[in-house]
Amino acid sequence: MPNTVTSTSGRELDAVSDAIDEVNVIKGKMWDDKSEFDEGLDKARFRDYDAACDRVKAFYKEQHEKQTVAFNIKARVDFKSRKRGRMGVWEAIELLNTLIDESDPDTSMSQIEHLLQTAEAIRRDGKPEWMQVAGLVHDLGKLLLLFGSEGQWDVVGDTFVVGCKFSDKIIYPETFKNNPDSNDSVYSTEYGIYKPHCGLDNVMLSWGHDEYLYNVFKDQSTLPVEALAMIRYHSFYPWHREGAYSHLTNDKDKEVLKAVQAFNPYDLYSKSDKPCDVDALRPYYQGLIAKFFPPVLDW
Repeated sequence: MPNTVTSTSGRELDAVSDAIDEVNVIKGKMWDDKSEFDEGLDKARFRDYDAACDRVKAFYKEQHEKQTVAFNIKARVDFKSRKRGRMGVWEAIELLNTLIDESDPDTSMSQIEHLLQTAEAIRRDGKPEWMQVAGLVHDLGKLLLLFGSEGQWDVVGDTFVVGCKFSDKIIYPETFKNNPDSNDSVYSTEYGIYKPHCGLDNVMLSWGHDEYLYNVFKDQSTLPVEALAMIRYHSFYPWHREGAYSHLTNDKDKEVLKAVQAFNPYDLYSKSDKPCDVDALRPYYQGLIAKFFPPVLDW
């Protein structure tokens, strides 16, 4: 059974996660010109950039100091060596909602409503069912907070490649100075432990909810490559927004990049205080879940 986590921990994770999203909203721009759901959206409703930065910079300082190659190897060994639970996808959504039920003061939206709002925005734009499902499940990796994460820094936040020089396209790159890998004779070089254009399938991304959920789903679903990329890379802003790591990517990555960029607006801009009717939407999304997932998964 999952570990018990206090509602305070859940609220703290939600607040940090929301602040991270808000910084990305303000820094970013729309990548998918064909997304229609947010036309006329008042971006000013998001919190002030400087206020969000204070919280987010402290978070990233800890994340950037602790996300080392050694930690990432350990996290992956731990993932493969034990099962954290067995449940269906909708059950996991409901479990996440109990973890993060009260959100920060700027929104009254629960986690399940964010997932449904993301999926519904994709659905209204007439996108395929597999993309709707990707929107519905993309943040389920935050269950790591229940499953024994070391903190918030190994659950949320923008992701990046470890094992080579930390890109200057990562948010707050100066905060890597106390990461021991920054002074490693191999890990601090441009290619590090990788070969040119080896492809993102062959690199280690910083461990968090994206990488965890991708590893859960890649062998336990029939989601297409594009959907798995949306899940794995939706927080990989140095790549999908800033254009970093071109020396490591290959032709496959160039193709899935289009899907990740198309997904990003739905993740960032679909949040609204208008509640979803969970009971009304449940049958539709349970039907979609059944098309792409077995009844029970190992987590």
